[in-house]
Amino acid sequence: MTNPSAAPPSGGAPRRKGDWLLQLALGLFALGLLAIIAIFLTPVVSDGAPGLWLYFGALLAPLGFLLGVVFALRSGRRSR
Repeated sequence: MTNPSAAPPSGGAPRRKGDWLLQLALGLFALGLLAIIAIFLTPVVSDGAPGLWLYFGALLAPLGFLLGVVFALRSGRRSR
């Protein structure tokens, strides 16, 4: 038998408190990868060199990776 007064589950798992760190890490990593792709495509599309801001944007990829590692270490199980 089911409990008719219980609310139906919402479409996914409940969000945990530290999920924002994973979202931030994935976003920064994706932006860094887009900057790296833009660095390689800039000489193909135009005659100029990539701007300095693209090189600084490419640094977001390792920063996002580092935040992902921090998230994995924080959310992992503790050993006994």
